[in-house]
Amino acid sequence: MRVLVVYAHHNPKSFTHAILEHVERGLSDAGHDYEVIDLYAIGFNPVFTMHDASQFIHHTLPQDMLDGTLLEEAIIDAAGNPLKRWLARRWVRGKSIADMVRLFEENQPADVRAHQAKIARAEGIIFVAPVFWMGFPAILKGWLERVFAYGFAYTLTPRGWAGHLDGRTPLLTQRKGLIITPTFFTKAEYDTGWGEAMDTILCDWCLKMAGVQQTEHVYFYAVATADDQTREQYLSKAHELAKTF
Repeated sequence: MRVLVVYAHHNPKSFTHAILEHVERGLSDAGHDYEVIDLYAIGFNPVFTMHDASQFIHHTLPQDMLDGTLLEEAIIDAAGNPLKRWLARRWVRGKSIADMVRLFEENQPADVRAHQAKIARAEGIIFVAPVFWMGFPAILKGWLERVFAYGFAYTLTPRGWAGHLDGRTPLLTQRKGLIITPTFFTKAEYDTGWGEAMDTILCDWCLKMAGVQQTEHVYFYAVATADDQTREQYLSKAHELAKTF
């Protein structure tokens, strides 16, 4: 299987990094073809900008929401310096709404397109990251916001644009998604409802509703106070999860 591993931890000497190493070993032992994206190592920019927001100008947008004048203004405003704005103003003359929408679709941020290409090649996705504020670290949260973009991970029908979840159309085709998260708190604390809440957001919303067919979230609890035997068990499990992915 072709597997994309998305890793997020600021410390290369962390226990989370040890988990990553065992995941890689398991994938290799099973003969999987895999690639790792280390978000901190590559300095991925997680900040969602106006350039990212242009993803929503898409041919699936209901026609009554497409305003040619507003599209022209958006293209001119995004052009940059006065010369480029002048060239953009000349370009939009006589262009159809479809022409302008196509321009937005073809000019998404280059780093986003590069990461989307990696996802498109993968049959499965593994995330390795600690729990921060009952979710992913900001760099990984921003990666999802920018890379799982409209028109790539999902689109909306007119009903979806009206605010109904059954109008969300998934576009991803990966067979499996796995999330491995070391935690600070114990299993007993997560079993009070925090784990279920995280799974709803990370597994159901972020992955399944984008089209990933099967998802699993594995927690390695209270790693800061775990003894050596427990840590070794966690690492062995990470290896096995990847080997049997």
